[in-house]
Amino acid sequence: MSLESRGLRGPLSPLVRRLSPRAGRTAPLVRRTSLRAGRTAPLVRRTSLRVRRPWRLAAEASALVIAVAVAFPLYWMVLSAFKPAGEIQSTEAKPWTLAPSLDSFRRVFRQEDFGGYFVNSLIVAGTVVLASALIAFLAATAVTRFRFTFRTTLLIMFLVAQMVPVEALTIPLFFLMRDFGQLNTLGSLILPHIAFSLPFAIWMLRGFVKAVPEALEEAAYIDGASRSRFLWQILFPLVFPGLVATSVFSFISTWNDFLFAKSFIISDTSQSTLPMALLVFFKPDENDWGGIMAASTVMTVPVLVFFVLVQRRLVSGLGGAVKD
Repeated sequence: MSLESRGLRGPLSPLVRRLSPRAGRTAPLVRRTSLRAGRTAPLVRRTSLRVRRPWRLAAEASALVIAVAVAFPLYWMVLSAFKPAGEIQSTEAKPWTLAPSLDSFRRVFRQEDFGGYFVNSLIVAGTVVLASALIAFLAATAVTRFRFTFRTTLLIMFLVAQMVPVEALTIPLFFLMRDFGQLNTLGSLILPHIAFSLPFAIWMLRGFVKAVPEALEEAAYIDGASRSRFLWQILFPLVFPGLVATSVFSFISTWNDFLFAKSFIISDTSQSTLPMALLVFFKPDENDWGGIMAASTVMTVPVLVFFVLVQRRLVSGLGGAVKD
């Protein structure tokens, strides 16, 4: 659009015409400057690549080494489960097999009461996950939203409980379960795991509950929502990613537990869990390493399935709390 069409006529037009040649004369200078800048851009890029590339390569190489170190034991476990007995007992270990076999898995599934051990592990782990998540959610809401006496002391006790090693409490827990008549029952495995899962779960969920703005709670009350309705229909969905993250840790620690299962299940083997089933393959004269690796592989499958089901919620739960 021209200046005349914009209404800029009269005394202003000669001035604009006098300035326009000067502006045209400066254009080559601008072009020359831009060309010089364009010539220096590749140099800057090459310099930045020279500075950053070694650090980036070192970081990628370190991540690759760590990933291989973490994944190699799992690979060796699965490989040993599929190796025939001759290759497992061979003195020349090879990181591959040309004759995979399912004999080790057949021995595992033919083991007496193996299916019962699997069901017991599912019952114990599922109960611990649900109970600890529910109690931790209510407790985290209480210590975050309410002010009461000894609230800070209670939070400090949660931290102290995390510092005590499980081995130091096994004998006192044994006498406690004996006095309550819970030995040789699944309750002797469920109750201790709930108690050990709660401190970590409460501390983690406390951050999620605290991140929910109080204005949201006040708005819900103004709209006529009761405290229970706000708790379960508004607050619970917002902190659900945190519940998933805590549930993963509770599930793994309960599913892989051997200490409590060995200490509290003494005579009634029908109440044993999967880690106890591995003891069958440890023999005085020679261990059945194929059966051990096959049973360990079977034990790993439910954990992987659980991770696949909750992976999206897990990432958001570990990534942070709710945004305003």
